[in-house]
Amino acid sequence: MRTRNKIALGMGFVALAALVVWALRAPPVSVELAAVERGVFEQSVSDDGKTRVRERYTVFAPLAGRLERIRLKAGDPVEQGQVVALLTPVAPALLDARSVRELQARVGAAEAQQLRAKAEVARVMAQRDQAQADHDRQVKLFKDGFISATAREQAELALRTAERTVEAVRFAEHASGHELNQARAALARYKSGDAGARWEVTSPVKGSVLKVVQDSEGAVALGAPLLELADARSLEAVVDVLSQESVAIKPGMPARIELGRGVAPLAARVRLVEPAAFTKISALGVEEQRVNVVLDFAEPLDRIQTIGDAFRVDAAIVTHRVENAVKVPVGALFREGDGWAVFVPDGGRAVKRVVKAPLRNGAEALVEDGLKPGERVVVYPSDALRDGSRISAR
Repeated sequence: MRTRNKIALGMGFVALAALVVWALRAPPVSVELAAVERGVFEQSVSDDGKTRVRERYTVFAPLAGRLERIRLKAGDPVEQGQVVALLTPVAPALLDARSVRELQARVGAAEAQQLRAKAEVARVMAQRDQAQADHDRQVKLFKDGFISATAREQAELALRTAERTVEAVRFAEHASGHELNQARAALARYKSGDAGARWEVTSPVKGSVLKVVQDSEGAVALGAPLLELADARSLEAVVDVLSQESVAIKPGMPARIELGRGVAPLAARVRLVEPAAFTKISALGVEEQRVNVVLDFAEPLDRIQTIGDAFRVDAAIVTHRVENAVKVPVGALFREGDGWAVFVPDGGRAVKRVVKAPLRNGAEALVEDGLKPGERVVVYPSDALRDGSRISAR
């Protein structure tokens, strides 16, 4: 065989072997790629909760008698001092010594409650004045560049909270005075022995009817609940979170409240993390220790017309916020020893790269080292993907 033929035959065998190797090699792994971005990163504690009115007042029957049908319905507005129910004593009060003693005790309790309310008003007003002084001082220091914007916002939040607390205790003072007047008038009516005249039950505050406990005509006992009243637009949100997550939540932290589809989230701030936890059974039957977190709405509720007491909400409390952060989808991360790693495409192959990602939320991860904005990473890498594997983007 000639040398030329041998060379041609060898080249043919080499080409055939290369063709066989190419045909038998593993196909490229189809992957999904996502870009590394720079922006705002937030880590939050999310859970569901419900709204509640700040101050709820229950109107009780000041004496035993027959209640006329209550014409008010849930949602009806009421003014302070407006008649909300009518009672007619069914027996001469002069003959009922037990009722007289009960009313005397009710007057004493109402007097003590009024004194307590006045003391609470004085205490809260002193706190409000101190919060105002701290706020003015912090604003001046902020203008001079000595404190951060966060410290100034904390002072503003403390002042707003103190002002709302003053409003709440003033309502309580008005209500206590109303209860005292009702108790004294009821005692005087019993002592007079006038059982035939109707007794007018009035509203202690201005607001609206939340619930009519007994709207039908009938006999009621002394102290029976008749209606629940409140300012339906003076709302706060209560969210119960896991006790392990509550340790990262502090008063003043920002939050977002989701009311439902088609409604933009409302801004809120944490006012209180309750000091005591409680046990709650989850949907899976697991006992969980949970803590109530109280949120104040940070914007008016005028654009939300249908929100009221005990509405379900979804809240996200922001525990960490980083501006101008490098972010990747959390689905791109996988464990590499005690740390994290990602796959980065390079020349049609996947290259494993170790990254430092100390913070993560449900969608994104904050990357402090290992990646730069503009690079791409493999999202949700499969078990078939290895360092150096051929990949094709889908």
